[in-house]
Amino acid sequence: MPDHTETGPVPLLWNAVDRLDALFRNRGPALFLDFDGTLAPIVDDPAAAAAPRTTLDLLARLASRMPVFVVSGREIADLRPRVPVPGIALAGSHGIEIETADGRRHDRGADFAGDAEAAAAALDAALAGLPGVRIERKRSSVAVHTRTASDSARTAVGERVAAVAAATPRLRLHRGKEVLELLPAVPWDKGRAVLWLVGTLGLAGAVPVAIGDDRTDEDAFRAVAEGGLGILVADVPRPTAARLRLADPADVARFLRWLDARTA
Repeated sequence: MPDHTETGPVPLLWNAVDRLDALFRNRGPALFLDFDGTLAPIVDDPAAAAAPRTTLDLLARLASRMPVFVVSGREIADLRPRVPVPGIALAGSHGIEIETADGRRHDRGADFAGDAEAAAAALDAALAGLPGVRIERKRSSVAVHTRTASDSARTAVGERVAAVAAATPRLRLHRGKEVLELLPAVPWDKGRAVLWLVGTLGLAGAVPVAIGDDRTDEDAFRAVAEGGLGILVADVPRPTAARLRLADPADVARFLRWLDARTA
C-alpha cells in the first residue's frame, strides 16, 4: 500500500469542482463509502442509524452505472439491511469481511469468533457500572461505544479496554471516533480492502473515490491517493490524507446528486 502521510486541512469539495471534472474526464469513478457519519447521520444509539431513503435511491442509480461499495466498521450482517441496494458490494468490520455484488465472500476474521466472545465477556465485567457505555458484540470483534459516556467514564473505559486487549493477544485495539474496538490481529484495514476490491474486480481503469469521516477511513484515503481521491466528511477542517472535504452526510448526498447528474 502506498505510504502517504496526513496533510494539513483540505478544501471543501465545492470549491474544487473543476478538479473533479478533470479527474473524471477520461475515467469513471468507483465509489467506496463509509456508512456511519457518511451515508447515515451519527446518532447516540448505533442500532438506530439509518441512511435517508433519498440517499439509498441515489446509490441505486449510481450502482447501475459504476462500481459502488460500502466499507464500514459494521458487520455485513448488520450493514446489509441498512443498505438494501442491489448491485452494491459490502466490506464490513473495517474490511475484514467482504461480500461482492455477485455474492463472492472474503473473510479474514472467521477464526477469531472465540477470541471475540472471550473479550466481550471480559469487557462486560471490566466496564460494569460505567454509565453511557455500550458494548457491541460482533462475530469476530467487539466494539465499545462511548458517545453517551461522561468524560470521566471515557478515561476509565480507555484504560480498562486497553487492559483487556493486552490480555487478548489475538485481537488488536483500535481507537475510532467515540468507539474502541478489539479487532482480529491481522494485517488488514479499509485501505487494504479497497485495494483488494480494485484488484480482484478488475477496477484499475476506474478512479477510486474513498469517502469517510472516521480515523479508519484514513487508511482508505492513503490507499487511493495515487490515481484516486479521498474525501473527508467533517464539519471543520482537520489533518487528513484526503484531498477534499464534505461537511456532513447531507453534503455527501449533495455530492452523490452531482455525480448522478454528471453521469446520467
